[in-house]
Amino acid sequence: MTERRVLISGAGIAGSTLAYWMARTGWRVTVVEKAAALRSSGNPVDVRHQAVDVASAMGITAALRAAATHATGMRVLDASGRSVARLPMDSGTEIPRGDLASLLFEAAAADATILMDDTVTELTQDAGGVDVTFAHARPARFDLVVGADGLHSTVRRLAFGPERDFVQHLGLYVATVSLGAPSWNPTEVLLYNTPGRLLSVHPGRGDALAAFIFRHPWTPDPGPRDLVTSAYENAGWRTRELLTHLTTTDLYFDAVSRVSLPSWTRGRVTLLGDAASCVSLFGDGSSLAMAGAYTLAAALTDEADVATALRRYETRHRTLTDPKQRHIGRTTGLLVPRTRPGLTARNAAARVWSARAA
Repeated sequence: MTERRVLISGAGIAGSTLAYWMARTGWRVTVVEKAAALRSSGNPVDVRHQAVDVASAMGITAALRAAATHATGMRVLDASGRSVARLPMDSGTEIPRGDLASLLFEAAAADATILMDDTVTELTQDAGGVDVTFAHARPARFDLVVGADGLHSTVRRLAFGPERDFVQHLGLYVATVSLGAPSWNPTEVLLYNTPGRLLSVHPGRGDALAAFIFRHPWTPDPGPRDLVTSAYENAGWRTRELLTHLTTTDLYFDAVSRVSLPSWTRGRVTLLGDAASCVSLFGDGSSLAMAGAYTLAAALTDEADVATALRRYETRHRTLTDPKQRHIGRTTGLLVPRTRPGLTARNAAARVWSARAA
């Protein structure tokens, strides 16, 4: 049998997990990554539900636990810094996003051709495969192309159409930045709200991370630091102190968005992870990316026909992603209440949850 070739665009959590499993099921794997190096920063993410089994099968469970954050719960604060409620963390392993991506990349890299600092510029497909043009590497032909390149997917744009057709701004922005020092609470995520704004401090593994999540209309070309500073003016608590860290170089900033497509596949091109279905910070994206990658690889192993396998993958994985899409409004309402009465009601509910969990 002729060896089948797959191109995976994106060396993040979804792409690396897929590369690992595709190589083990007989595919010749190439991964192309636009960045020159893997990003080391990012919000801590959870590995739970189906992703726990995927990690175990990859033999990385011990490494995940060793890299886990120190957080054991979340504490909701009022403007004076007093505790409103304490909520336990969900079960699973929480790990800095960069560390999870690195572990998965290392697991996949030995059995894949990796093209860093490169990107896909053109896709031309027929019934038998896809001819791919790269920015730097020589053109090549693949039996399958997978866009695992995130919210702003290049593969999705080339094969499905412009980003505006599939990405919906949810009325929030997020900025995260390392504080370069331990949190003043080393075991809890601190959550402080004012109407339309959330400020959190995560202890990480000793290097705390601040996250600013706030409601704001879509802005075509926002200046991240100015927009965040303006949004959090007179917010209270320790906001002014934390805003001074926005001058550092590791600031992450983006619109909180939902990605939704009627189909994840066009011929021999399919999408995975945030490129296919994303609700930004609020949808277990990392765990779903790992689960989806395993489901896609398994479908391609079980089905000789690629089209049938891709339909099977999408049908199965949408049972996990679609509920996240439907519930995003409720989730954002709880984390970032719009109004003072909404915040009061959320805090009252948090006290009840805290008492039940005690």
